[in-house]
Amino acid sequence: MTVINQLSSSLGHKGNDANIALAKKLAETENSDAIKELVENLKNKDKKIQADCIKTLYEVAYIKPDLIASYYSEFLELLSNKNNRLVWGGMIALMTITDLKSKELFESLDLISDTVNQGSIITIDSGVEIYAKLNKYSEYQDKVENLLTDQLWKCPIKQLPKYMEKSIISITKWNKEIYKKIINERKPECEKDSQVKRLDKVLKQIDKI
Repeated sequence: MTVINQLSSSLGHKGNDANIALAKKLAETENSDAIKELVENLKNKDKKIQADCIKTLYEVAYIKPDLIASYYSEFLELLSNKNNRLVWGGMIALMTITDLKSKELFESLDLISDTVNQGSIITIDSGVEIYAKLNKYSEYQDKVENLLTDQLWKCPIKQLPKYMEKSIISITKWNKEIYKKIINERKPECEKDSQVKRLDKVLKQIDKI
């Protein structure tokens, strides 16, 4: 049975339960042929098939990112797609493989940042995580850190706690003051006590660095 027949839309199912179950099975069996077929069908004429394929691919990558890492160029190509579902799906896929393909993603940083700047909230969420992961590498910091902190300064306040939590992986004793400054200056914007608590928790983590 072709893997396409096992996708949610092919089965006539609403929602993504079938896609998630399929992704789990593909990850467990490391079915490279099926994954290749999913990647090829990102260009299927049926947009529902396209959406199911990218969903299944990044769900696979949540479990075993190495299974899709070699297809980074196909995911980068999605960032220029007119179908927004493929744009943010492609960004999620890239986020899952950033640590495996850091060099390749850094080389495409202009495309990624342009997509983030024009993207939906889901696109931005994944873009921020890509920046944070790349910013762990000293050779990329000169360019990446400005992109990361720019998002932290301008994101909606409700997103800031999550973005700061994702950024902690790249904060060191050499750069921690800028992140403390962002939190302290933006904290008065918080609309909920829970946001303040999350930011305070990040501040405590930063102070220990």
